[in-house]
Amino acid sequence: MGGMRSEKREPSAGPSDPPVIAFFDVDNTLLRGASLFHIGRGAFRRRLITLGDILSFGWKQLRFIAVGENHRHLETVRERALELAGGHSVAELEKLANEVYDRYIEPKLWPETVALTKEHLSQGHRVVLVTATPEVIAKIIADRLQLTDALGTRIEVVDGLLTGHIDGHVLHAEHKAVAAREYAGNAGVSLEDCWAYTDSRNDIPLLELVGNRIVVNPDKALERYAKARGWRIMQLHPRSIRQARKAVRKAAG
Repeated sequence: MGGMRSEKREPSAGPSDPPVIAFFDVDNTLLRGASLFHIGRGAFRRRLITLGDILSFGWKQLRFIAVGENHRHLETVRERALELAGGHSVAELEKLANEVYDRYIEPKLWPETVALTKEHLSQGHRVVLVTATPEVIAKIIADRLQLTDALGTRIEVVDGLLTGHIDGHVLHAEHKAVAAREYAGNAGVSLEDCWAYTDSRNDIPLLELVGNRIVVNPDKALERYAKARGWRIMQLHPRSIRQARKAVRKAAG
């Protein structure tokens, strides 16, 4: 039911087991396309943004799926999204994110990478999303998938309202690696034991930070980089989502 929050899955590892964290990127890794585009769809449906905005978001979404992350395009989308968030409360953004998750995000989740998050949890690992998406939205996705936690771009809040400005850095490229290192350090976790999953060449600092890495739907630059180093590559296809949805409908019907 939209808006309901699930209990997060706690790691099941015993006290003698070394803690492990699996860091998952969101866009084009856990989810086909960009999560901000789907938030834009939800905002348009609520008449919070214009048709021009949604058409611009849509064009960049299609390009992102086709050729991978384009830093300049994503920055444009992100800046516009932050601007539109200004003046709204965190509660309003959480409500929108829950609605968008049910309507747009859940049907676009890659079954294979979702299954990997569950496999890590079953092994007693912590599963943490790490994404440039606003942290309030990333935490909704993690919560709905019953994952451990989420790291994302923080939006400044003053008197309970979002200002539309970033608090700190956009969690992108090397800033993802910095955030993951800090999170693991606070948890007392050895990065050599950790895992990372992502699709973008911009996340190479994160991939090189951990002892285990798998690239998912990599852009061309990351694919070349991964092959040269013998990293495992997962290529996912839209049909895997369609097949999973058909299986769900068949089981329900």
